[in-house]
Amino acid sequence: MSRVFKKMLTFRSYASSSSGNLHSITDGETTIIVDCGLPWKQVQKAFDFKTSGISAVLCCHAHLDHSKGVPGAAGAGLNVYLLPETRKALRLSGHRYHDIKLFETFSIGTIAVKAFSLEHDVPNCGFLFAGGGEKSVYITDTYYSKFRFTGLNIIAIECNYSIPTLAPDLPPEQRKRLLRSHFSLENLKIFLSKNDLSRVREIWLLHLSRGNSDAENFKREIAAQTGIPVYVAGE
Repeated sequence: MSRVFKKMLTFRSYASSSSGNLHSITDGETTIIVDCGLPWKQVQKAFDFKTSGISAVLCCHAHLDHSKGVPGAAGAGLNVYLLPETRKALRLSGHRYHDIKLFETFSIGTIAVKAFSLEHDVPNCGFLFAGGGEKSVYITDTYYSKFRFTGLNIIAIECNYSIPTLAPDLPPEQRKRLLRSHFSLENLKIFLSKNDLSRVREIWLLHLSRGNSDAENFKREIAAQTGIPVYVAGE
């Protein structure tokens, strides 16, 4: 008698900060890089120089901490999916670059992907993944998400700062930009309270600010609110 093994989605983080963001999601058959914000040589090292097993790269926006390794990925023969505004901002061209249309589902191997709009200071999108009977959402570099999700198993979401942990000497302009372009602990709590968490088995906190966050406290507060295991990306 043959046994059928369920393919679960697995999220992994290699780096997550303003210095560079690099993550992956896989269902055991298809592996996708989610943001490629490190130099390509560092990306190769993170994947033990086995990048031939990667199916594609997704890039959410043009800032270099999310896109620095994209040209190297395309040069290595990987297809890159990104918003047309992002491609134009980065001045990228060639058959390896594929424009994303918001809210339209497309397939990368065995994983279905849908991009949705986010609120940042440049065009930006989040990603909803479906594969192996599971769902995952990826949200970063936004101060707000107007979308609600059901049936999620993994949530990977920015938790950049909280109001009490903002550096007291933060310049006013930098503070203003932070409040209008990044997800806070307070907004994350609201987001989680308004979404269906009944199937969520893990939450990943992304893009914590080096000078304006408290990783252990953030983990503790989100775990206390949800009762779900919480991980800090890049640790």
